[in-house]
Amino acid sequence: MKHSRSSLNVIAIFLLLISITSCSQEPDREQTVGRTHKMFYDDARPSWADPGGRPLAITIWYPSTQKAEEKDWNIAIFKAGHNALNADIAVTPKKFPLVVLSHGTGGAAFQLSWMAEELVQKGFIVIALNHHGNTGAEESLLLEGFTLWWERAIDISSAIDHILAEPVFGAKIDESKIGVLGFSLGGYTALSVAGGITDRQQWREFCLENQASPSCQLPPEAGVSLANLGDKIADNLVMQKSIERSGELFKDKRVQAAYSIAPVLGSAFSVDSLNEISIPVRIVVGSEDDQAVPKDNAELVAASVPNASLLKLPSVGHYTFLAPCSFRGSLFAKSLCSDADGIDRTDIHSKIGIDAAAFFSKALSIETVANGQ
Repeated sequence: MKHSRSSLNVIAIFLLLISITSCSQEPDREQTVGRTHKMFYDDARPSWADPGGRPLAITIWYPSTQKAEEKDWNIAIFKAGHNALNADIAVTPKKFPLVVLSHGTGGAAFQLSWMAEELVQKGFIVIALNHHGNTGAEESLLLEGFTLWWERAIDISSAIDHILAEPVFGAKIDESKIGVLGFSLGGYTALSVAGGITDRQQWREFCLENQASPSCQLPPEAGVSLANLGDKIADNLVMQKSIERSGELFKDKRVQAAYSIAPVLGSAFSVDSLNEISIPVRIVVGSEDDQAVPKDNAELVAASVPNASLLKLPSVGHYTFLAPCSFRGSLFAKSLCSDADGIDRTDIHSKIGIDAAAFFSKALSIETVANGQ
């Protein structure tokens, strides 16, 4: 939950810059990756910033035709992958399984592009959304986005609704084979979609005893401390209504497997609800993660979910799971771009991408989908 002011400011400022694409030598891989973007709205919930429904800005990665031209996708300080913008989807009689991605606090969909592209190599369609109010891809970061975490699970279900109804991609997705994957607060989101229920009272009690825990701190960009949050809630009817449903079950029965990377807010889940999660769950965390402290999050959840497995990576920190950084990023955003000595971010991404693809392939009973021509 806690991030330094400089970390979130870097994300918020740079994501407002224009994405840069350039021709580059294609990576050595069999499947060409297509990418496109869609804007949907959840009219059942209000936007926190404008009149109208809640925005769902979605990035889609998919197997594309082999003739599509891939280019580097760079966004500000981040290397967001190598793919073919708006390419045709691969032609195959088979439908593709779907994985939905959820980014971390103040982040954006593109920061998990490395994972999306690896999954596409294994025959998946992947979508990721920018969670409204909690993404640097929007003009403003909002208090609601930092505090009403459970709304993210509803975002995932709404995104699935919309992509299945989308004329081109909906017809290509196997609705019986859907998984969810998230990083940091997105890891919490994935667990919520799997059936974890938020218990705010339990979380408050944890924070009374562990006030220094990152899970008990709001970043400066939230504009308020936890001690003063009650005053903000008292004047905000939208927040009050959301909090009233915070303890509801937001499980999406269409989701058959969950992969949670460096999850936070493990102490906010009721243990009973974690005990009831019946789908396969894979949890990954770095041993040196000082934001999603393993003992209070990944390890706690893994011990409580019956079908969970845990992978703990030696010497890996929290931000290793973000997209690789450019040289400029290594100079001006060290907190986001620096890894421990001996840790190669791209190597870790490759290892975890392969692990996630194997997990979903087994959990969803996937057969390899042939490359499109």
